[in-house]
Amino acid sequence: MAGAIIENMSTKKLCIVGGILLVFQVISFLVGGLIAPSPTTGVPYLATKCVDIRKHQKSKWFMPWGPNQCEKKIQEFSEAMQQQIEANDIVFAVHVPHQSWEMSSWFQFLLVVLQFEIEFQIDNEISEGAVVTLDVSLGYRDDRFSEWTEMAHSIENRKLNCNFSSPKHYDSQGQLYNCDLLPFMELGSVAHKYYLINIRLPVNEKKNINMKIGKLKDLRMAAIHQNGGFTRVWFAMKTFLTPSILIIMIWYWRRITMMTRPPVLLEKVIFALGISMTFINTPVEWFSIGFDWTWMLLFGDIRQGIFYAMLLSFWIIFCGEHLMDQNERNRLSVYLKQIVPIGFGSFCLFIFDLCERGVQLTNPFYSIWATDVGTELAMAFIIVAGICACLYFFFLCFMVFQVFRNISGKRCSLPAMSKARRLHYEGLIFRFKFLMLVTLTCAAMTIVFFIISQVNEGPWKWGEYIVQVNSAFFTGIYGMWNLYVFAIMFLYAPSHKCYSEADQSNGDLGINGGEELQLTTTITHADGPTEIYRLAGKEAQE
Repeated sequence: MAGAIIENMSTKKLCIVGGILLVFQVISFLVGGLIAPSPTTGVPYLATKCVDIRKHQKSKWFMPWGPNQCEKKIQEFSEAMQQQIEANDIVFAVHVPHQSWEMSSWFQFLLVVLQFEIEFQIDNEISEGAVVTLDVSLGYRDDRFSEWTEMAHSIENRKLNCNFSSPKHYDSQGQLYNCDLLPFMELGSVAHKYYLINIRLPVNEKKNINMKIGKLKDLRMAAIHQNGGFTRVWFAMKTFLTPSILIIMIWYWRRITMMTRPPVLLEKVIFALGISMTFINTPVEWFSIGFDWTWMLLFGDIRQGIFYAMLLSFWIIFCGEHLMDQNERNRLSVYLKQIVPIGFGSFCLFIFDLCERGVQLTNPFYSIWATDVGTELAMAFIIVAGICACLYFFFLCFMVFQVFRNISGKRCSLPAMSKARRLHYEGLIFRFKFLMLVTLTCAAMTIVFFIISQVNEGPWKWGEYIVQVNSAFFTGIYGMWNLYVFAIMFLYAPSHKCYSEADQSNGDLGINGGEELQLTTTITHADGPTEIYRLAGKEAQE
C-alpha cells in the first residue's frame, strides 16, 4: 500500500523540508519589510485658480504653470469679486505630477481624493446635505510640448460632509470647516507621463446648482499611486513563484495519475487549489508596463477572489473528508451547503467590484461612495464580508476540533496492537494535527496582518533598520499562501515507497497475522491519499 509523502517521509527529512519552507517564509517578510519601499505614496496638490477669459472654449486647457500656463490667475475669491469675475469662469487646474517630475507605468494605478477648504460665514453657511456639482476634464500627454488629449469628461456630484467645531458667531468667521475627503478619480493604469485636471464649479440659481455650499477658499487633492520600487519587488516575487507552483502542481498530478486507482475528491481539490494559485501568480502585470490596460485592477481582484474562494472551499472539503464515513465522502454534492454560500458571497463581491471598477473603465470619476445609497451599500458589503470572514474562521476552528476528536476517537477504538504499530499511527496522527494547526495559523496570520496594516500605516524602526509594515504584510502573506499550497501538494502527493501486505504484517512494523487482518479490514479497504484519511472513514467498513 502506498501512502502520502507526509506519512512515509522520515521525521528528519520532514523537519528539513519544514525548515526550508520556514526560511522562505521569513525571507518573504524581510523582502517586503527591508527591501521594498512602502506600497503606495500620496502626493498633495493645491489647485490653481485660473480665469477663463475666453469664455468656455471647449478646446482650451488650463495649465497651472509652465510656458503655456493660464493667462490669468487669482489667489483669493475676493479678487474675483473685485474684478467682477463670475464663478462659472473660474477653473481649478491641477497638473499631475508636480513640476520637473513625471509619472511612470510602474505606478500601476492613480487614485485621487478631493478636499474642499470652506470658510465659515454667518450669512453663507453650508446647508444640510449640500451637494457640490463638478464639471471635470482629464487630459494627458507624454512630453512637455505636445497638445493635451482628453481622456475623460464628466459632470459629477459629491456630497459635502463638513462640521464646524467652534461656536458659530461673528468672531469665528474665516475659520475653516472640517470637511471629509471625497473620492474623485481612479485610473487602472498610469500609461502616460503627464496628466492635467480641470475642474469647474458651475453655478445656477434656478436649478439650485452649487448653492449654499459655503464660502470656498481652496481646493486640495491627494494623488495616491503604487511605488515603482514596490512594483518591481512584487513583479519579481510573482515571476519567481509562478514556475515553483507550476512545477510542483504538474509533479503532483503526475504522481496521482500513476496510481492504479482513480483520484479521490480531496486529491482533485488539492490540484484545483494549485491551479488557482498558479492563476493568481502568473505575472501578466508585466504587460501593463508597455500597454495601457486599465482593466488590470479589476482583473487582479477577480484572480484574488477565485483563489480565496477555492482556498475556503478546500478547507471545508479537507476537514469534511476526515469527518465523514466512507459511504458519504468523495462526493462534491455532500458539501453544497457550505460551498454554495462561499460561491454566492464571492459572486456578490464580484458584482460589487464590477459596479465600481467596471464603470471606471469608461468613467474614471465614478465612485460608488459618491451617493448615500452607494455609501450605505458599500459599507454594508464591507461589514457583512468582515462578519462572514470571522464566522468562517470560527467555523473552521470548530471543524478542526471535530476532526481532532474524530481521529482521537478512531485511534482509541483500534484493536490492541504491537508497540511499533501503535507508535507508527501516533506519529501519523501527530503529523496530521500539526498540519491542521499550521492551516489555522495561516488563516489567523492573514487576519492579524490585515488589521495591523489598517491600524499602523507607517514604518517601524528596528535599530538601524526601517521596516515597512505594509510592504511586509503584502509580500509575507503572499509568500505564505504560496508556501502553504506548495506544502499541501508536496506532502499529499503519493509516495514512491510501496509496501506489500507481507512487508506490513511481519516486517518493519512488527505486527502479527491476526492484527494485520483486522487492520486491513478496518482501514485499507478504503481508497484515499493517506492512512489518516482511511482511518477517519473506517466506521462504514466495520
